[in-house]
Amino acid sequence: MATTSFPDASPRKKKAATPAPPVHREPAGNGAPRGAASAGACIAHASPGDLAITAAEPEFARQFGLSVDEICGHGLLDLLRSPVPARLQEQFTALSAGHRPRFTESVTGRDGTGGKFHAEVTGVAVRNPSGALVGVVVFLRRTADGVSGGPVLSALDAQVLEGVASGQSTVQLASRLYLSRQGIEYRVGQMLRRFDAPNRPALVARAHALGMFAAGQWPPRVLPERVR
Repeated sequence: MATTSFPDASPRKKKAATPAPPVHREPAGNGAPRGAASAGACIAHASPGDLAITAAEPEFARQFGLSVDEICGHGLLDLLRSPVPARLQEQFTALSAGHRPRFTESVTGRDGTGGKFHAEVTGVAVRNPSGALVGVVVFLRRTADGVSGGPVLSALDAQVLEGVASGQSTVQLASRLYLSRQGIEYRVGQMLRRFDAPNRPALVARAHALGMFAAGQWPPRVLPERVR
């Protein structure tokens, strides 16, 4: 399995610098929804093959204690980590393969002092008129350390997730929450899609990795800050 690492103090060998296009807040024709660069977000461009940064806003580079010139040539997967091993690489692979036009993922990075920060990264595929992938635009937004930009559930969905995590069946959940079996299956299905999980065990594992549950508590309880 491929592993990622943060850049060390010694600058890695960078590719020969080439003139990069200006970084725009709303790239045209790339599938990014208007407003994708929300308040506080900074932007970089990356090559689709190796995800090496080709251009970046000064604020993006400053997140990692680097200048614009220094960050060009660094790989995104060397700078950012997902709470789930290899998850970020899977997201970029799906983006490059055309399986999705964009994605958003919670990540961590290292600043110039070696300290860890939490952020939300959105990757957007940039394609030419013929549909060929020509680049990737990355929006990075710092988030509060405690929440890391993770999902927030309704009170009922939180109860369903807690029941799934404790091993309760659809019938048991329906009886306890006074819902129909179809209602439980619908809510579980919605969470499977939201957490991009193929089945219930993967949903629970993903929720654990995102810090949804209180540590050391049984039966599982979703943290209050994850419930709206």
